[in-house]
Amino acid sequence: MTEAQLAEIEANPPAWLVQSRSNRTGKKPVWVSLTCSVCGFTEAVRPKKWWPEFTYMSCDHHGYDELPEVEPGLSRREVDGIGSRFIGIVDAAAQTD
Repeated sequence: MTEAQLAEIEANPPAWLVQSRSNRTGKKPVWVSLTCSVCGFTEAVRPKKWWPEFTYMSCDHHGYDELPEVEPGLSRREVDGIGSRFIGIVDAAAQTD
C-alpha cells in the first residue's frame, strides 16, 4: 500500500473501518501480561471479556498452599483455563444469604 493509498483511506474510510474504529473503546487492552504470583513465570495473552479482576495468578502446577492466606471476611475461588497454564485466583467479599 502506498502512502497516497493510505492517505485516501484515512481521508475517506470505508464503512467497515469506521465501524471497527468506533468499537475500540480503549477500556480493555488487546494484550495483557500474566505473571505467576508464586514463581514469576510470565506470558502475554489476549484477555477475555468474561475474566473477573484477579487477586492472584498461579501456574496450574502450584499448590493452593503456596499462595497468601485469604484475608478475613473474603472468600476465594479459582478460575481455570487462563492463558496456557494459569489459574486465576479471585478473593472477594464472602456472600451472605
